[in-house]
Order: sequence, then structure tokens, then C-alpha cells
Amino acid sequence: MADKTHRARITPQEALAYHMDPRPGKYDIVASTPMTTQRDLSLAYSPGVAVPVQAIADQPETAYDYTTKGNMVAVISNGTAILGMGNLGALASKPVMEGKAVLFKRFADVNAIDIELDTEDAEEFINAVRLMGPTFGGINLEDIKAPECFIIEQRLKELMDIPVFHDDQHGTAVICAAGLINALELSGKKIEDVRIVLNGAGAAGIACLELLKSMGARHENCIMCDTKGVIYQGRTEGMNQWKSAHAIVTDARNLEEAMKGADVFLGVSAKGAVTQDMVQSMAENPVIFAMANPDPEITPEDAHAVRPDAIVATGRSDYPNQVNNVLGFPYLFRGALDIHARAINDEMKIACAQALAELAREDVPDEVAVAYGRKLQFGRDYIIPTPFDPRLIHVVPPAVAQAGMDTGVARRPIIDMDGYVQTLRARMDPTATILQGIHARARQKQARMIFAEGDDPRVLRAAVAWQRRGMGQALVVGRENDVKDKLAAEGLADAAREITVVNAGNSRHLDAYHQFLYGRLQRKGFDREDAQKLANRDRHVFGALMLAHGHGDGLVTGATRKNAPVLAQIGHVFDLRPQDGAVGITGVLHKGRIVLIGDTLVHEWPDAEDLADIATRGAAVARGLGLEPRVAFLSFSNFGYPVSERAIKMAQAPNVLDQRGVDFEYEGEMTVDVALNAESASRYPFSRLTAPANVLVVPARHSASISVKLMQEMAGATVIGPILTGAPQSIQICSTTSTVNDILNMAAISAGGLGMIR
Repeated sequence: MADKTHRARITPQEALAYHMDPRPGKYDIVASTPMTTQRDLSLAYSPGVAVPVQAIADQPETAYDYTTKGNMVAVISNGTAILGMGNLGALASKPVMEGKAVLFKRFADVNAIDIELDTEDAEEFINAVRLMGPTFGGINLEDIKAPECFIIEQRLKELMDIPVFHDDQHGTAVICAAGLINALELSGKKIEDVRIVLNGAGAAGIACLELLKSMGARHENCIMCDTKGVIYQGRTEGMNQWKSAHAIVTDARNLEEAMKGADVFLGVSAKGAVTQDMVQSMAENPVIFAMANPDPEITPEDAHAVRPDAIVATGRSDYPNQVNNVLGFPYLFRGALDIHARAINDEMKIACAQALAELAREDVPDEVAVAYGRKLQFGRDYIIPTPFDPRLIHVVPPAVAQAGMDTGVARRPIIDMDGYVQTLRARMDPTATILQGIHARARQKQARMIFAEGDDPRVLRAAVAWQRRGMGQALVVGRENDVKDKLAAEGLADAAREITVVNAGNSRHLDAYHQFLYGRLQRKGFDREDAQKLANRDRHVFGALMLAHGHGDGLVTGATRKNAPVLAQIGHVFDLRPQDGAVGITGVLHKGRIVLIGDTLVHEWPDAEDLADIATRGAAVARGLGLEPRVAFLSFSNFGYPVSERAIKMAQAPNVLDQRGVDFEYEGEMTVDVALNAESASRYPFSRLTAPANVLVVPARHSASISVKLMQEMAGATVIGPILTGAPQSIQICSTTSTVNDILNMAAISAGGLGMIR
């Protein structure tokens, strides 16, 4: 069970800042074709656009070939049932719908646009969505209250020839079904035999029961309850046609009576709806899915206290077995879009559930286990895959697509399923996965992180985020009153009680710091008073001294000063010269690719031996990020042409690695296009690189810096680093342009020890 002390705390100020910075909202629209020259514009619009227009008019199905329709979903709501907040209106639902849109992109590379319809009239809503059909490949309905949601979805399914899916209903149902498949296997029971009790007769509850019945659960074995008790045949109070369809003959009249002897409880109702006595009365090896959010009908602790044999799932990420819709809807739509489906039917939903259930039984990748801080293995505490399992993208959509093809809803069946799986693997942008892995390792370490620049609001916000996200303890170097004032100005006044502020004035270790520093500097022109002043007045030095004495586990600094002087100040405490093995490696992530560039921090003009060291450090960082390193030594020449003395050292560096017998691929010298482009590289069949390089070693620090900043400014690449490697302890140095997230990422790198990997 997750440690409750590590639950992330989100404040209103943080939530608002997240939605405001760096620009309002959560996504941008980016052109996928060239838009540079007049010819580009002529092809994109007039006159060139007339050609696909006519093609689509002649053959409507070609819209999937010439437009974004085949990878575009509309996320639509009227805001009548926003999360657990109720009817707050269409406009208020926009942050949720934007969030859903970016989840589609993040998890399944599906483009999605949010649309908020300002009407509570079902007919108006239906007509508005129907008229938008030509634009999209699928419709995801969200946060619409019952019973209108049933009416709207059913009518749109009848009227439209693209998938229409109300995620509040079917998303929960699919994940619930996946978990139940495995829970019943573990408990040795069959779905056609078990007695199921559902509490919560809203959209999600009804969809759960309907899907389970389509999978084999017997109508007479399923009892549905709402706020007025059991839904039985003959009941008239609070009934509607959807509830009536699930009424059965039973003597039970309330939830307590219904749960006696039940094998399965499904809850989509309210906190505390289930008591320990109810759980006690259930059958042997009970299955309890308490899915109410944010607090379950009964907590796993309370359920297990009276029934240790229970298998328990909730909707929360801080308990095992989270029933999370993000496991379903992105991959359902991915599979449906890729066969140009007319609908998402029950068979496709069941295929999704079965694929999820089967995935949970397989060995779990190490990076997923690290992300959750524990070994994940199929069993009572792991019956549903985790949302960040990288296999989901290439396991679930093929199962959905196959079911769609088998049931005749595919306009364009997939011929090469193995090839399709490979294209799905290639869709995943490694950026989020890599950053997730970095933060997961850091969270597991629970490091005492030293933030050396407590006078900077960005650093303070990062320190607060470190503490509140459960990453560990934040130790801020600064003056207490100044820190409090700056936190208050950022709307984080209450955070002053959470972080620990440290400085020379309140440190009981100051004498030891003075002695240590004087011992290092006394033969370098510093007298005792100089060393004391340095320790007392320079926050970078003070933070480094804390780290050197074990009074913190990692150090992050550099947001307020240039790299070189910060490195020099920390160098008073640690050996960080080029000859000491220090190297700076920067990660550049762009359009689904990552390359590591070195040396971006330490070596001004490295020779061949230095370049070999940089390559080795870069390869170690690559492996620390889960990449198989392929190193390219870059120049303006390829394997000796054109001839230049400046390229000689780049050609010599691979020879140094030959002599060292390293265990990674490397090649050079070569131009950057040959290093990164397989077609360009094919002109050199003798190259030892089996695929494009992911570690680039450049001739000098200035060229490394230019390369990184050019990619960042011109291409909008995400930059991680420079990652300081080869230091005796875990130190990371930010840049002066760092955002709060950049600082937090560098703290996570420090905590995870990525720079310490050799």
C-alpha cells in the first residue's frame, strides 16, 4: 500500500498557476506540414487545396487520407456534471475538457479538441454534435448529467457514422471489467456464477453492470442500489427506464441486506457508503471495487481489517488497483480511429478490458515498478495495469482494432497487424516517459534536497513543489524572513511551515564547515578568515558544504548566476575540474526524439582523450534514462572529408574508445545529419552505428551551448540539463533561464543520482 505521507498536495495557487503559465490553457495547435514558402502556402490553401477537396467530394472516405479527421476526436460537454462538482455550466467545464484532450495526446497520440456546448436541452446538444460529424473521427462525451447522457449518447450513435463514446459511462465500465476479470481469476470464481452488488445507479454504475452482463454476468445475480435502496421489480419511487432494466426479484431492500453473501461489490456512489459489517457479511474472497472519488465507499484499510481475503480496488492513485479511465479511452479511440470505425461497440470494449487484464498478468517493466516505488507483480494488489505502463499503447489498440474488424465496424481493416504494432510503438513520445522515470526514481529516494538560492521565487516554488509532491524534504538556503515574505508574495504563505530554511546564522554545523573549507583552501591562497567569509556569505558554497557533510542528499543551484562562477564556487568544496572527471551532458527532447549533447558545462576545448571521457559519461547517462547509447563524434566533415585539422581530434576520439574497449556503439567523425538521419547515414555502410545516434559529442563547449540553445529557441525543444556527471556527490546546476519545472527536474536528477552513474 502506498505510504500516505507521500501523497501529493495541490494548492489552489499551484493549480491556477499550472493553467496560466507559460500560456493560458493546456494545449496549442501546431502545423504538421511546411508553412514557410509561398509554394507551401499555395499547397496548403489556394490553389492546391482544391485537389483534395475534389477528391473527397468524389470519394468521401478519402477524408481520412487528406485531412486530420482520422486522428481527431472532439471532447464535448455541457458542464452539467463536472467531476464531483455538479452542474457548473459549459464554460466552467473547459479546463476539464482541455485536460481530457491532452490526455488523449499524451497517452495515445490522438489529436483532440475540446468543445463546450452552452445548452442543457438534449435535442439542441444532439443536433449540434451531429452537425460537427464531418470534422472528427470520433466523439468523446464527458461530464453530462443523467438521464440526459443516456439519451444523448444513444441518439448520436444512431445518427452518426463515427464512434460516439460517453467516457463517464463506458470508460469506468471497461476498467472495472478489466480489474474484475483478474480479481475473479485470483479468487477462483466465474463471472456467470458470482453475485454482484452495485451501489450507484448513475451513468457509470449502469454502464458497469451492462458491460458485465454482456460478458456473462447473469441478470438475476446482479443487484443495483441507489440512494433509495435496492432496485427491485415492482419499485416505483425514483425509477426510470434505465434503472428498471436492471430491476430483479429480490427480498433485499437496502444495501446492507443486498451485500449479505455477495461475491462482488461495485461502488460508484459516495464516501462511507459501505461499512465494515457489510464487508464482513460478504462471501469468501470478496471483490470490492470502491470507486467513489475522491474518497471511496470504504478504504482498503478498513475493508482488510475485517476481511483480509478481500481484493480491493479504488479510484485513487495512492492505493493499489486504481480504476483509472485513462487506461481505456485513449486506447479505445486509438484502435477505433486506426480502422476508421463507424462505432465503438461492446465487443471492442470487452477486447479492451481483456487486453488490460492480460497485460496485468505479464512481467512489469522495471521503469514502471520504479515509478510506483514497489515491485509490481500480478496478485491481489496488482490486478489492473498502471497508467504509465509504456506497453499500453501497443497492446490495447490492436485488440480493439481486431474486435472492430471482426464485428464489421471497420471501414479500413488493418492488413499487417505486426506492422501496426510497430507503428504504435513509434507513436510514443519518450519525453514524458523519460521525465516520469526521472521523477519516479527521485520519489523513491525521498532525498533531502538542498535548494541553494532561497532568495529566488522560482527556486522557492520548486522547493515547495518538491515537498508537496512527496519527493522528499526541501532544505532551502536563505534568510527565514526573506523566504517567508517571498512565499507570501507568491501566494504560498502557508508553505513556510513545510520547508526547512537553513543559513549560516542558524546552522549548528558552521564550525565544522569552516574547518573543512579552510583545509581545502589553505594552500590555494585563502587564509582562515577568507574561508569563513566564503562559507558564511556564499549560498552556493554553504549548500555544497551541507552536502559534503551529509546534511542533505542532493544539491540544486545555478538559477541566479551563470554556470561558470557557480561551478567555480562549488569547486571550492568538491573536485569538479575536467581532470577530475566532471562532464556536463544536456538532454534535448523534440518531436518524440531525445539526444544527449556533451560537454555543455566543463570542458572548454577537449582533446581526443577528453572527448572519449565525454562519450563515456554520455553513454552512462543514456543508460540511466533507459536508452541504449549510440555515440556520434560530430564535426563539419564525414570520415576525413573535407580535410581539416579541427576535425582531427574528432576522428581520433573513436580510436581512444577502441583502446578502452567500451561496451557501447560509437562512430565518427561525422556531420549531424549523418548522425541523426538514417538515409544520410546509409551513404556510409561501414559505419558502426546500427541506428541514429542518441549521444552527440561536439568539438567544444561553445558549440555544445550553441546547439542546445538553437534547438531550444528555434524548434521549441525541451532541454534537460546540463546534467553534471562525475562529481563526487549528487550536484546539479540549473541555468539562469530555468523555469520552476526546470529547477524541479534538475532536483529530481540530483536525487535520482543520474549524474553519479558511471
